Amino acid sequence: MNNWFECKVKYIKVDEISGKEKKVSEPYLVDAMSFTEAEARIHKELEQMISGEFNVTNISKSNITELYPNDNGDRWFKAKVAFIDVDEASGKEKKSNNYMLAQANNVKQAYEFLEECLSDMLVPYEIPAVSESPIMDIFPFFSDEVNEEIPDNLKPVSEIEPNDNEFE
Repeated sequence: MNNWFECKVKYIKVDEISGKEKKVSEPYLVDAMSFTEAEARIHKELEQMISGEFNVTNISKSNITELYPNDNGDRWFKAKVAFIDVDEASGKEKKSNNYMLAQANNVKQAYEFLEECLSDMLVPYEIPAVSESPIMDIFPFFSDEVNEEIPDNLKPVSEIEPNDNEFE
């Protein structure tokens, strides 16, 4: 389960067309366990991307529940997805709203891509809204990252030779 935090970052950016410097405030999405970790991670990620100083001006918990990246898309679109459930006691429909990000080039592509991604869902749903998100970039937490540094007192499993007498 991801914990997404939206981090607003203010810095001076050089305009690609005019070449002039201007102050911008841009939101980024970071997967972290706490506000403190979100701030540390956004600093680590943006130090590599932004030359010069930048300030994290705000960090807030995001309501995003799922991401759908697409190599063919260049922007993120926020979609409101309503899952429909029927209350057995009253027989009334109950909608549960979730917010998801899909990467695409326009709203139509985002909607179609999301429909494709959700097509194997067993629960009925509808997508009442899709709009372009201001999110500039997303930094997920990769739990499959491997720490290559092995402490001196430990050996990699591949270097251990089986010893038949070990359990005697």
